[in-house]
Amino acid sequence: MSPVENLVARARVAQKSFEQLTQSEVDLVVEAVAWAILEPKRNQELAELAVFDTGLGNVADKFKKNYRKTLGLMRDLQHAKTVGLIAEDAATGLSEYARPVGVVAAITPSTNPGATPINKILNALKCRNAIIVAPSPKGQTTCVRLLEFVHQQLDLVKAPRDLVQVLPSPITKDATYELMRLADLVVATGSQANIRAAYTSGTPAFGVGAGNVVVIIDELADLTASAKRIVQSKTFDNATSCSSENGVVICAPVYAKAIQALELAGGVMLDADDKQRLQEVMFQNGKLTATLTAQTAEFIAERAGLKNPLAKTARFLMVEEDSAGANAPFSGEKLSPVLTVWQVADFAAAKAMVAKVYAYQGSGHSVGLHTQLQGPIMDQRAAELANELPVARVIVNQAHAIATGGSFDNGLPFSLSMGCGTWGGNNFSDNLNYRHYLNISRVVRPIPEIVPTVEALLENYFSKFSRS
Repeated sequence: MSPVENLVARARVAQKSFEQLTQSEVDLVVEAVAWAILEPKRNQELAELAVFDTGLGNVADKFKKNYRKTLGLMRDLQHAKTVGLIAEDAATGLSEYARPVGVVAAITPSTNPGATPINKILNALKCRNAIIVAPSPKGQTTCVRLLEFVHQQLDLVKAPRDLVQVLPSPITKDATYELMRLADLVVATGSQANIRAAYTSGTPAFGVGAGNVVVIIDELADLTASAKRIVQSKTFDNATSCSSENGVVICAPVYAKAIQALELAGGVMLDADDKQRLQEVMFQNGKLTATLTAQTAEFIAERAGLKNPLAKTARFLMVEEDSAGANAPFSGEKLSPVLTVWQVADFAAAKAMVAKVYAYQGSGHSVGLHTQLQGPIMDQRAAELANELPVARVIVNQAHAIATGGSFDNGLPFSLSMGCGTWGGNNFSDNLNYRHYLNISRVVRPIPEIVPTVEALLENYFSKFSRS
C-alpha cells in the first residue's frame, strides 16, 4: 500500500464513523474546527507563516482573510441542514436526504495556504465527509501547522483525527494525482494545470477558472467612491486574489477625473518607457512570470527599475492600454498591484472591450460595474453585462476582491473558489459551497396523476401554425 493509499484508507474508516453523527454533533465538530483558525493567536501564527514560506502577500491582510472568510463561512453553515431529511414537498411527493460524498481531495494554492484549506475542510466536515489536503509545495508548512491546530480541536470534541489529513512531505505531482484518483470527490483551486489534472483524474471534480477581472467605470459613477473600492480590492494582500481587479475600463466623459481619483487613492500612472521596463520583468515570452507576483508596488518599482520617483511610494501602479490579447500582455492577469487602464467612448464600447479582454483571458469569472448607486440605469446596465458577457458574476458598486467570494453586505456564499461555468472550462458557475460536498438521496412517492393534453402544451405553436 502506497502512502497515499494509506491516507485514503484511514480517511474512509474515520468517515464511516463520522457519518453516524447527528446534525447537532456534526455542527459541534465544525464549530470546534473553525476555532482552529479563528482564535487570534493561531490566526496570527498562520498568517506570518504563510507570508514567510510563500513570499506572497502580507501578514495583516492574511490575518483578515483567514478571519473574515472563515467567519462568513460559519454564518453560511450555521443553520444549513446536512444530515437526514433536508427538504420535503407534499405537492410533488419528493423528500430529500443529505448524504456525504465520502473522501474529498482538496487541492489548494500557495496564495491562500490557510484560508483556502480551512474553507474546504469546514465544508467537507459539515457534510460528514473526510478530507485530505494537497497543498502547494510553498504552502505546505502553513497547511501542516493548520492541521495541527485542527487535530487539537478534533481531539477536544472526540472526533477522529483521520477526518482531516494532509499529503506528507515532499509534495509531488505524482502524490497529488494519486490522491485525486483515489478520492470520491476532488475540489481543486489553483493553477490551471491542477484543474485540468482534476478533471482528467477519473474522479468527479469541481475546479475553478482563471481570473483576470476587469471592472467598468461609467459616466454616472461616484468617482471617489469607485477609486476607494478599487484600491481597497487591488492592494488587499498584494493582489493575490483571482478576484482582484486586473483592469479598469473607463468611459471617456469621466476618464481624466477617474484617473485623478485613482491617483489620489494611491495609484501612479506609468509613462510608456516605465511601462516597457515593467513589461520586460513581468512577462517573458508573453507569459506572466512569478517575479513580481503578490509583491508591493515599491518592490515592483525597484525590481523593474522604474524611473518615476512616485512609483516607489505608490499603493498600486497603472499602465494605459488600447487593445487586448497576446500582443498586449498587460491585458492579462497580473496577480500584483498593477492595474491596466483603457479609455473607451461609452458603455457600449466598454462592454466590447471587456469582451475582447475575456476572449484573451479570464472568461467566465466575473466583471465589476461602478455606476449610479441605484436606479433603472444601474439595473439595466448590470442586466446587460449579465446577459451579454461570459461571466458568472456581475459585481455592482463594490470592492471586487472583497465581494466576489462572498461578503457580509451581499448575498454570495463565502468561498475562495469561484466556478466559471463552461466559459472558463468549469462544470459549475457558483461560488463553491457546502452543497457541492453533498450527495442527495430522494424519496419519490406516488401523487395523483395529471396528464396534460397536447393542445395545452403546444397552444402557442398551434395558434401560429397549422397542425399538419
